[in-house]
Amino acid sequence: MWRMCWVLLSLLASNPLQAAERVFDFGATPTAGPPPGWRSALAGEGLPGEWRVVLDQAPEAVEVPAPGAAAVAQRTVIAQTSSDPTDERYPLLIYEGERLGDFQLRLRFKTVAGTVERMAGVAFRLQDEKNFYVVRASSLGNSFRFYRVHNGVRDAPIGPSLPIPSGIWHELVVTATGNRFRFELNGQEPIPELTDNTFAEGQIALWTKSDSVSHFADLRLTYTPREPLAKELVRDTLERYPRLVDLRVYATSRQRSELHVVAAKHAADVGLPGGTAEQEVLAQNVPFAGKGRRSYLVTLPLHDVNGDPIAAVRVELDTFFGQTEQNAVARAQAVVRRMARRVTTLEELTR
Repeated sequence: MWRMCWVLLSLLASNPLQAAERVFDFGATPTAGPPPGWRSALAGEGLPGEWRVVLDQAPEAVEVPAPGAAAVAQRTVIAQTSSDPTDERYPLLIYEGERLGDFQLRLRFKTVAGTVERMAGVAFRLQDEKNFYVVRASSLGNSFRFYRVHNGVRDAPIGPSLPIPSGIWHELVVTATGNRFRFELNGQEPIPELTDNTFAEGQIALWTKSDSVSHFADLRLTYTPREPLAKELVRDTLERYPRLVDLRVYATSRQRSELHVVAAKHAADVGLPGGTAEQEVLAQNVPFAGKGRRSYLVTLPLHDVNGDPIAAVRVELDTFFGQTEQNAVARAQAVVRRMARRVTTLEELTR
């Protein structure tokens, strides 16, 4: 079976990313389609790509062998195997596990076949199939290039001409830090550091062009984990209102379509399903309040930038002598209004 190893660790202080690491292991068995957690997509025209896990000869070591060095083992790798020659055809295999800001992706690629093109590369900070950056190598064109795709329009490529032999493995390293990008090919930096402010975060994807049959292996992702906005809002709110008994944000997310706790004062509450009160608050866009022995529970809708309810926030407040339900709701509304100032969309809240 296919499997992915996730290794989460603190890196040495010398590493500028101060991040976590994920190493992708594709197991020992070929598959008929993309591995779990990856999605095939298409930029441009033509037929979708055919991504699968296949067996190939590849060195066991991470380092790239010298050109012409013999492969030493048969291993599973990711391959794009379709050969539709459409010129403006760009098959993508998108990793759906993370949206990344600062990251470093290290991998190896091999161009295997293609009459029109023999290309392999990485798309990053991908918003959708019409908005992303890409760095790619061409064995037929003998070139290494970077460019931006914005609203479906490709910028002029940047990068040198240099030989990219087909049929052997090459190592590619992509590093994005803020608006600065660096690219290494086989231990060299053919393109000077570049800057661009268009996309601050996004997904990563494997990339090919036209009829390129290309293989990818030894994917290692180092990244700065991005804290969901909902979690950040809860933390900041509790710092400002330390006397809140409890605070929970209920919403749907990309991972779960039903209403559930996406952020909370108590970490153990994250993931709990939403109840009837939370569901009605969100569906009807109305508040709910109830008094316990020692506290008031007030649940309010949280609105996006368009004023639409996208989440339910449950605020638990201490009671005091003479407190009324109206007063409790007003106190909770002040809390939720402050949270809403930083919210634009549901995706932003939960990703």
